[in-house]
Amino acid sequence: MPPELASIDDLVQALQRVGYFADRRLATAVFLALRLQRPLLLEGEPGVGKTALAQALSRVLSRSLIRLQCYDGLEQREALYEWNYAAQLLHMRAAELAPGGARDIEAEVYQERYLIRRPLLQALQAPAPGAVLLIDEVDRADEPFEAFLLEYLGEYQVSIPEIGTVRAGATPVTLLTSNRTRDLHDAVKRRCLYHWLDYPERERELAIVRAQVPGASEALAAQVADFVHRLRSQPFANAFQRAPGIAESVEWAKALVALDTLVVDPEIVSDTAGILFKQREDVAALTRDMAAELLKPVEEAG
Repeated sequence: MPPELASIDDLVQALQRVGYFADRRLATAVFLALRLQRPLLLEGEPGVGKTALAQALSRVLSRSLIRLQCYDGLEQREALYEWNYAAQLLHMRAAELAPGGARDIEAEVYQERYLIRRPLLQALQAPAPGAVLLIDEVDRADEPFEAFLLEYLGEYQVSIPEIGTVRAGATPVTLLTSNRTRDLHDAVKRRCLYHWLDYPERERELAIVRAQVPGASEALAAQVADFVHRLRSQPFANAFQRAPGIAESVEWAKALVALDTLVVDPEIVSDTAGILFKQREDVAALTRDMAAELLKPVEEAG
């Protein structure tokens, strides 16, 4: 744990300096993960800042970011290691042609120089102070892959049959993210600290928009934060399959600046709805009448 991150407040401020605005509950979870050297499992809707947190932490800690993107059918060899079969074959052929007595060719071809390191092994063997490992969207992988992760998550080590057990020299800061497309096994959760990451409150989202879109006026940034915050709230949220995430708020603000927008009106909302939403049905659901209702001043709307 770096001395400059001696408290939760220090961590909040350090994250803010790199453009990530964490609330105190999230900062507490991250602080404890760092202090206890435990993996942190982040669950939440897409676009709430789970992946961005790993990127911000890598900058705050001055550690390299290693990302393992999970997907259906992900195999162990793609996550941990595989052998450079072409180089091994060349070695075997050269050994067969070379003069000399009997040689243990099998042992020779399973040396580390023929090992292709994938994200998990890269994280374990990263030089001090270590790496930040992001295991992104772990819920997209299958249950056998979850079982494979248990040794790493519990002991920061992996077993390679031809070499043996590889243990971390410097403990990686490990974040797992999940969009909850399916429930993860309890064995994975027990090995991690846990935090549910929700959409930000209006003030925190406004701070994010200000930081990420410096070209937006104070009034425009406030309109973006107000509109998106109310869009996610009941009863409007029921009209959409998925509410806009923080990334969509920021992109929408950038688009409005690019369009020289001074005041957001129903027409501009309709024209740019494809930035806030990525589903045809959601774009269609955001009618001009709904936009007009959402854009009413708070006191009038209430």
